[in-house]
Amino acid sequence: MKDAGERKKINQMELRLILGDQLNARHSWFADVHQDVTYVLMEVHEEATYVTHHIQKILCFFAAMRQFAADLQHKGHTVLYYSILQKENRQSITSNLAELLHSGQYASFAYLQPDEYRVESSLQQFTSTLTMPVAVCSTEHFLVDRNAFEYVFPKKASYLMETFYRYIRKKENLLLDEGKPLFGKWNFDVENRKKLPLHVSVPEPLEFENQLTEIYEEIKKAGIPSLGEANADKVGWPINRSQALSVLAFFCDTLLPLFGTYQDAMTDRSWAVFHSRLSFALNCKLLSPREVIDAAVSSWQKDPDRIDYNQLEGFVRQIAGWREYMRCLYWAHMPGYASMNHFNHENRLPAWYWTGETHMHCLSAAIRQSLKHSYAHHIQRLMVTGNFALLAGVDPDEVDRWYLGIYIDAIEWVEITNTRGMSQYADGGLAATKPYVSSAAYIDKMSDYCASCRYKAKQKTGEGACPFNSLYWHFLDRHREKLATNQRMTMMYAVWDKMHPDVRHDLLTTAAQYLENLDAL
Repeated sequence: MKDAGERKKINQMELRLILGDQLNARHSWFADVHQDVTYVLMEVHEEATYVTHHIQKILCFFAAMRQFAADLQHKGHTVLYYSILQKENRQSITSNLAELLHSGQYASFAYLQPDEYRVESSLQQFTSTLTMPVAVCSTEHFLVDRNAFEYVFPKKASYLMETFYRYIRKKENLLLDEGKPLFGKWNFDVENRKKLPLHVSVPEPLEFENQLTEIYEEIKKAGIPSLGEANADKVGWPINRSQALSVLAFFCDTLLPLFGTYQDAMTDRSWAVFHSRLSFALNCKLLSPREVIDAAVSSWQKDPDRIDYNQLEGFVRQIAGWREYMRCLYWAHMPGYASMNHFNHENRLPAWYWTGETHMHCLSAAIRQSLKHSYAHHIQRLMVTGNFALLAGVDPDEVDRWYLGIYIDAIEWVEITNTRGMSQYADGGLAATKPYVSSAAYIDKMSDYCASCRYKAKQKTGEGACPFNSLYWHFLDRHREKLATNQRMTMMYAVWDKMHPDVRHDLLTTAAQYLENLDAL
């Protein structure tokens, strides 16, 4: 039996929850070791199965969580860890919490503010039943509050990303000279849209050889469904802060000098091109956006002759602008955002999105790469897989589930806004000023995919015509009522109207045939 002093100490204990995407070692929670604090992390079916995830995504989240818990324990913190096969694990965050908090061991509970609406709602509902003190703390990760749209765009129904980006640049004093943008412009995007020439060699991405076979076997034994491929003996993604910092250093030293110029380029020669591949480390908070930006800025300042400014600005815009913008958009419109379907699209996702077995080389390359690496860069997602799904009228619910599952960096706050908003225009223009649709011409311009494709990029109708061409015009025609007044679309509708009626008929007929046979393309 414990004596009175021991009982009093137990009753003063606080339980603190750390979610799998909250692995911020520099959080103020961990600045000191508190003997009256216990941290808890959990691997649960609830989180591993709400969509079918890529196996590398599950592996890396579990591995990163285990490493983070071990690091906390090594520093002297008290940690409870629920592994996926643990007998006491009730496979739900709130169920496990209920058992712990109703045990009488803890006097208070604290958790970090979740980044996903469904998780926050679940925890709010759960904590509303508790009689003990509950604290909700900041993750101390992002550059702005998640409700920043309220003061950046007061009383406005639309949100211009450029305005938001400039606000953050000023707030964080990024790339400014006495309050004005360096080199007289805020945005150098026009210089960052080049196809990758044959003479430009691309370095192999930095990958690790994380041995995760034990976790892999546990995932299989737990009956967790997954998609994609994994070599559990050599998982290449960073699963701890040290590895994440190595990827950041590799990007700054090796990739940043050409990142901006070729950030939109797609090629069979490389699955990563010059992209940083830091999104997983950022989204589970192994790295902070500010330290990533500061590292890139420091590299440029040390050697501006090696790194042109447009390379740096393009990267800073992705981290300080787009990433933060998408988070604020998410919280400004959830939960309604998750059901938006501006075009009322209802088609199912073609079966080959799960295999890559399509004759369209651009789609086959992007999907097979995604299945193999759990990764594709933003233009592959936006202008290949996303573009086709939008042109084909796929239900955005299906598109969301695919993107959320297949990509290692996909957490709902950043995935759904990029997918349902930017890619599918299902939000009616909250995230984008126009639908991001294109014919084969754009893909041919920005990639080397079309040269080895069964379909011909320049052919618009008839056998062998690239499906993107006729589907593009079919999309514009069937959604004219909703799009014709969009200023950024008027030129394309003028082109459509000037076409000979027979040409328009042939385009619509070809598109209709493709839409009837999506799985066979």
